[in-house]
Amino acid sequence: MSEKTAIYPGFFDPVTNGHLSIISRALHIFDKLIVAILNNPQKKPLFSIEERIHMINQSIKGKNSIEVDSFDGLLVDYAVKRNSNVILRGLRALSDFEYEFQLALMNRKLNRDVQSIFLMTDYKWFYTSSTIIKEAASFGGDVSGLVPKVVNEKLKEKFQHSKKT
Repeated sequence: MSEKTAIYPGFFDPVTNGHLSIISRALHIFDKLIVAILNNPQKKPLFSIEERIHMINQSIKGKNSIEVDSFDGLLVDYAVKRNSNVILRGLRALSDFEYEFQLALMNRKLNRDVQSIFLMTDYKWFYTSSTIIKEAASFGGDVSGLVPKVVNEKLKEKFQHSKKT
């Protein structure tokens, strides 16, 4: 039996405990998971790709069946390049589903061999998003229970610096 690899794409700016829940649960389904950070020039991230890769790697230490990478261009092309035919996406709410459904249909149009699989987030992460977490942290809010320790520290560093300037 061949190894089954899934691609878990996202912006991960920053990675949250909700993302880590999806990652952990995916490892019960797939042999290998590639966490693929999209390099999207239209977005203005708080963290560089290198910082996001570092934070994810720190958050998943000891899990050898996970690789963290970044990519440009079409996700289906990246999946084929990485010898995978599975795109894994996490869902929180109905609004997520509508958007993800559109992306899945477009990906299916671009490459019928690449399938999209959806996992619902755990109920305790249902309301969290990287955007909301960054906003709360920017105003000095305590987000320690919502993100890995390394992310919480990096958020404090980023926003402490921005307050001084």
